[in-house]
Amino acid sequence: MSKNNLSPELYRVIDANLNRLKEGIRVVEDLQRYLYNNKDISQKLKNLRHLSVYEDIDALLKHRDSINDVLRPTIDDELNRTDLKSVVIANFKRAQESSRVLEELFKLHSSKESEKFKHIRYELYDLEKNILTNS
Repeated sequence: MSKNNLSPELYRVIDANLNRLKEGIRVVEDLQRYLYNNKDISQKLKNLRHLSVYEDIDALLKHRDSINDVLRPTIDDELNRTDLKSVVIANFKRAQESSRVLEELFKLHSSKESEKFKHIRYELYDLEKNILTNS
């Protein structure tokens, strides 16, 4: 694969991981914003969510195929949350893992994009520690 072109399958992976990243951040952001009224952390999470973009939205949408996702059905582990802390942890992990996938894939396409997702991942690690050790 050249640095200039992504295959349809890689666009699909990028799209799924961008969605997963933003969704995970949004869950934690909304808890910090509406439940805990934590403006500082909410704003930091919002900034990371807004940074979690890829400019070629047309290509992402063109190659999206969520209907045929082989792991679309929910598994039992995904339904098991015992408290708000487990929700926060699950969504931080979801976002961190997705940012890592994006970081790695963009090494094939754009070092600038790769570094952006690495930055997001490390910011998420710090925010996770901050939230979970101060609650």
